[in-house]
Amino acid sequence: MGQTSLNLVAIAVFAMTLSALLSPVLNISPFIPAGTTFIILGLATVDSFSWGGKGLTVFLDLFTSSEKRRRIIHHEAGHLLAAYCLGIPVTGYTLTAWETLKQGEQAGIGGVQFDFSLLSDEEKVSKNPLILERTFTVLMAGIAAENMIYSQAEGGQEDKENLREIMKILEIPSHLYPQKESWALLQAKNLLLRHETTYQELVKIMEKRASVEECQKLIQRTLIKN
Repeated sequence: MGQTSLNLVAIAVFAMTLSALLSPVLNISPFIPAGTTFIILGLATVDSFSWGGKGLTVFLDLFTSSEKRRRIIHHEAGHLLAAYCLGIPVTGYTLTAWETLKQGEQAGIGGVQFDFSLLSDEEKVSKNPLILERTFTVLMAGIAAENMIYSQAEGGQEDKENLREIMKILEIPSHLYPQKESWALLQAKNLLLRHETTYQELVKIMEKRASVEECQKLIQRTLIKN
């Protein structure tokens, strides 16, 4: 069972316990909180085993605050801008759990989909190590964007995990992980600061769900102007 489902189960159990204690005071039948808890636990179990937790993620995303959604857009715009500038192909992006589900992606509240197929060509990677550095920078650009706008990042754990998974596959020594991560974050920050005007324009059209092609055209146009 996923962490989100486990959290919901814990909340349901706590709510049932609290309701059982308060039901005599509030004159509520004990069958009501027990039945509600049973339904929640059943749905969480079905969702976890049948849908991989995606249904629960979509449901909880309905209660995401507008500020959180703004933060997600800023995060993903950082990824998209860095990917364009560094030549990493982008195949799509989502900004809500429902959009992610519709596109058949893994459960999540949004994300940019990259084409990292070039990393599988060991010969090209060995001849051009910049491919790796650019990939790492793109992965850390969402965190860099949140740091730039909000002073600290709330998202990005999955980005860090993906970065470390790539380094593991490429057999990069584990003691170098923090160094590579910090370097990539710094490069991403510098890139976004250099193109801050373009970044802000990108955020605006991503809010309107512009296509990847429209986003790329805007980036190209604004980069030429600046």
